[in-house]
Amino acid sequence: MLAKGIQMTLMMGPVIPLPAPRVVMDALSSVEVRTSDGAASGFQLSFQFTSKSELNTIFLIAAGNSASMATPPLRVLLIVTLNGTPQPLFDGVMTNVEVQAGSPGSPGTVTVTGEDLTKVMDMQDFSGLPFPALPVEARVALLCAKYAAFGLIPLPIPILFPDVSIPIDKIPAQKGTDLQYIRQLAEDVGYVFYIDPGPAPGTNIAYFGPEIKLGIPQPALNVDMDALTNVESLSFTFDPTKGVLPIVFIQNQLTRLPIPIPIPNLNPLQPPLGALPTPITNLKILKDTAKLNPMQAISRGLAEAKKSQDSVSASGSLDVLRYGRVLKARGLVGVRGAGIAYDGLYYVQSVKSTLKRGEFKQSFTLTRNGLVSITPRVPP
Repeated sequence: MLAKGIQMTLMMGPVIPLPAPRVVMDALSSVEVRTSDGAASGFQLSFQFTSKSELNTIFLIAAGNSASMATPPLRVLLIVTLNGTPQPLFDGVMTNVEVQAGSPGSPGTVTVTGEDLTKVMDMQDFSGLPFPALPVEARVALLCAKYAAFGLIPLPIPILFPDVSIPIDKIPAQKGTDLQYIRQLAEDVGYVFYIDPGPAPGTNIAYFGPEIKLGIPQPALNVDMDALTNVESLSFTFDPTKGVLPIVFIQNQLTRLPIPIPIPNLNPLQPPLGALPTPITNLKILKDTAKLNPMQAISRGLAEAKKSQDSVSASGSLDVLRYGRVLKARGLVGVRGAGIAYDGLYYVQSVKSTLKRGEFKQSFTLTRNGLVSITPRVPP
C-alpha cells in the first residue's frame, strides 16, 4: 500500500483481529493515526466505495455489533513494516462510521473513526466496587486484568507517597467506569495513565506511573543540514512566562491551621533538557489540598509543577522514508541544525501519522523545559 520499503497491515475483528479481506484493503485510500501525551490515541480510515460495494454490508454489521453491549466492539489493529521490521502503529476499537454518498462519476467515501483500548475500559460503570487494604497500584492492576483478552499488559508503578487506608477505618470504592476511576487515581497522585501498542503486534502496555522523560533518544531531527536534513519543516516557540511554582496547604492536626508549602519541580524522572531552565514567574495556590493528607497534597503539587515548566515547544513534519523510522510520542528525540538556543533533546508530546498510497508522513509537537542543549553533542 505504501512507498517502497514500507508496508501496512490492517487487521479487524471482535477481540482478536484478523487480516482484513482483500476488498477492504483495495478500497482503503488513507489512514490517519493520532498519538498525544495526556489524551487517548485515535485513528481514522477512509475507504472509497460504490453503491454496490461489499463495504456497505461489512461496516453495517460492524457498526451494529459495536452498538450492542452483548458483543464486543470491532477491534482495529494497524501494523507498519519498515525495512522488514513490523511494529504496531495503532490498536483500538471502532467508534463511528460515516458514509458520504458519491456523485456521478466519482465514488463515495466511508470514514471509520476509533479510539485506543481505553474506550473499552470506559463502556461500563462499576461504581461501588470495593478495594479493601489495596494500594493504588494494586487496584490499577486488578482493573486492567479484566481486559487481558485484548492483549492488555498492566504496568503500574508504585506511588511515591503511599497511603493505604485501614479497612476498619475506610474502604475505598470505585467511582465510575474503570477508565474514569484509574484516571482519577492517577490525577490524585500526580501520575499518568495511557495505553501504548506493542511491543509485539496484538499486545498493549497499560502504563500507570509518573511521566518519564528519560531513555534512549530517537534518531535526531536534522534542520538545514543539506543532504542530512530529514524534516520537511520545523518551527520553535519560547514562552518565558510559563513557569509556575505551586503552593499546597497541609493542615496542622493540633491547631487546624493550614501550612503553605511550595513544591518545586524536582522530579528525577524528568531531568532538565535545557541548560537555562524556565524562570518562575507566577505562584499558583492549590487551596483544595488542605483537606487532603500530607502525602496526597505533595503528590498533587508535584503533578501541577510538571505541567508548567515546558516553556519551549516546536512543531514540524517529516517524511518517514527519509527519516528512516517511525517517530513515536512519549519519548525523547534530538534536534540538530536549529542553533545554539534550540538544539538538543526534546520530549515528543504528540505525533500525527498520515498514510496514503506511496506516502507516509508525520507531523509532530515537541516540548522542552529550557533553552540551550545540556549535551555538548546531539546524538545522530
